[in-house]
Amino acid sequence: MLSSWRCDRFSQLNRLAKIVLIGFCTWLLLSCLSPLVSTSEESPSDLFEEAWTTVNENFYDSKFNGVNWKAMKDKYEPQAEAAKSTEEVAIVINQMLAELKTSHTRFYTQAEPAYYQILGIFAGFSELQQEVKKYLPNGKLEYSGIGAFTREIDGKTFVSAILDDSPADKGGLKVGDEVLEADGKSYQPIGSFKNKAGQKVKLLVRRDRNNRKAIAIAPIIYDTRKMFLEAQKASVEIIERNNQKIGYIHIWSRVDGDKDLRQFEEELSYGRLREADKLILDLRDGWGGVDMGYIGLFTGKSPNITSITRDRKRTEFSFDWEKPVVALINEGTRSAKEIIAFGFQRYKIGEVIGSQTAGYVVAGRPFLMKNGSLLYLAVADVLVDGERLEGKGVTPDLIVPSPLPYSQGVDPQKERAIEFLLGVGNRQ
Repeated sequence: MLSSWRCDRFSQLNRLAKIVLIGFCTWLLLSCLSPLVSTSEESPSDLFEEAWTTVNENFYDSKFNGVNWKAMKDKYEPQAEAAKSTEEVAIVINQMLAELKTSHTRFYTQAEPAYYQILGIFAGFSELQQEVKKYLPNGKLEYSGIGAFTREIDGKTFVSAILDDSPADKGGLKVGDEVLEADGKSYQPIGSFKNKAGQKVKLLVRRDRNNRKAIAIAPIIYDTRKMFLEAQKASVEIIERNNQKIGYIHIWSRVDGDKDLRQFEEELSYGRLREADKLILDLRDGWGGVDMGYIGLFTGKSPNITSITRDRKRTEFSFDWEKPVVALINEGTRSAKEIIAFGFQRYKIGEVIGSQTAGYVVAGRPFLMKNGSLLYLAVADVLVDGERLEGKGVTPDLIVPSPLPYSQGVDPQKERAIEFLLGVGNRQ
């Protein structure tokens, strides 16, 4: 049975959902009203002008977060005029955007996986999907890659996250590896694997500070509309310890509306997580945009269903999770996934374990530039129960540091979550 506090909290959940909905509906309205630009060639300085103007007309705060936006144009325009390529001017544009000190505000080129991933997440908007086809070789939102996220630290490239069941996962790459080169050249997250799907690419990595290791990994073609859902499905596992079954699932990103949420519901009701005694909901890394229905699965109340077949076999189904659960977060937890973590604490759903979240809680939308590059821009502020999480984030209940460089794939946050759940009884 659900405890009385969960019923009392349900009305509060509705208020939370309404507040979030207002922010994201504003973003959706702007998506519909703001036309996408047409195809044409443009110089780096013209691209700089287009990016500045797009921010000037669409940034969520008319006061530009206290920044003199006209002065920023004057400051960075000489560097933009000196740029010789899209890649060079992208650096200048991102330096200018950084002055706004706002998340969901960055310029991307086709040399970055994020370009394809963001467009894949927003692929449900047909107008955008049709427009972007003009800029892709085969008209599809896909790229050749190995399923590894990287982060620059002190000028070095480290693997920060690996998609489940990806070539990187199966090929032996580990979180914390320093990537030194690919096929004897400097590592490029897109360029190192371009036109090499199915072919072995030799990565040279440093797993600890003293030893180098060569790893051969064959990239695959990633469809960015499906890749995060496939990784989510592959992440599901049952961890058996001390005669207990602890379920685990990694929510990487919003996928095509709410397919990620539907898949999670199916795992809880009919799938591998159904028999778990306890649950770890991993919200680390990836992207955001997930549905607030995740909160509802832990705070709502729906009928328990009993299925009885002709041979009188009874099968019980529950669409709510009433057993112990914890949420994992880190600095890669962003946007709507931070709101889920906030909800875990506000509604006393379960312990939040890990490290401080990113504090990236505004609503963003993509703008295609005339040359096909991408400006991702904050177009609406977001309040959660009246509280602004942008720039603040969520502090975990149990802080577990997880240093990245040379960590050799060790995951102290996940291990702490398992230990915590082993000592926790059923929720009352």
